[in-house]
Amino acid sequence: MLRLNVIGYLAVLSILTFDLIPPLIASESDTYDFTWLDPDKEVYVLQNRKFRKKGNLSLHLGGGKTTSGAFVDSLTFQGRANYFFFEEWGIEFLYSKNEGKENSTAMSVRNPGGPGSRPFRRIVTDYKAVMALWSPFYAKINTFNQILYFDWIFGLGLVQLNEHNNREEFQSGGVGTFAEKNEEHNGAIWEIGLQFYINPSWDLRADFTGTHYKAQKALSTASTGDEAYYSNYDLSLSLGYRF
Repeated sequence: MLRLNVIGYLAVLSILTFDLIPPLIASESDTYDFTWLDPDKEVYVLQNRKFRKKGNLSLHLGGGKTTSGAFVDSLTFQGRANYFFFEEWGIEFLYSKNEGKENSTAMSVRNPGGPGSRPFRRIVTDYKAVMALWSPFYAKINTFNQILYFDWIFGLGLVQLNEHNNREEFQSGGVGTFAEKNEEHNGAIWEIGLQFYINPSWDLRADFTGTHYKAQKALSTASTGDEAYYSNYDLSLSLGYRF
């Protein structure tokens, strides 16, 4: 009998809870009702944004370092222009100018090995891209009584890339002189960015950008046409202004 009474009590309590208490669904424009605490105060939900992207054109200029390529040291200088049609969705145009050269690792392979030891490398000179942007997340960080606001931005699109490589050195067997081979490729590009707001007009943005393209292998010729997939990764920091 005691067990049945307990079950009945729990059932009544559940019905009252779901029927009398309204659903706790909070949108960005909602406020929590804390009038019982202080009638003059409003406590906004976490979704409230201080900085908006919708309808804004932004320009970013900056630079960084290429993190891919064992035989190449390279710097990147980037310019970005983006426009957000909605708060979460936008479009971006990117141009990157890269300056690279063989590093000490490549030299160490060449020097002691003689004519038979040659590092194959591709040095990206520049690329331009168009990407769709998705920015579903934002965050606030309270540090030293200063609140920092930032957005997470993800991009995916198409890229046209220029690079030069030493494929002719391999085809000649490393004997005699050879010219750098300049090639142009189309491929895919993606990025992950963190945009930190300084004020409504200025921001700092950190990006990790990856490009992927298909090109001929080191020993391939026009007759064989053997190809492989190659990648280039750039880490950059830029200063942005919103109009």
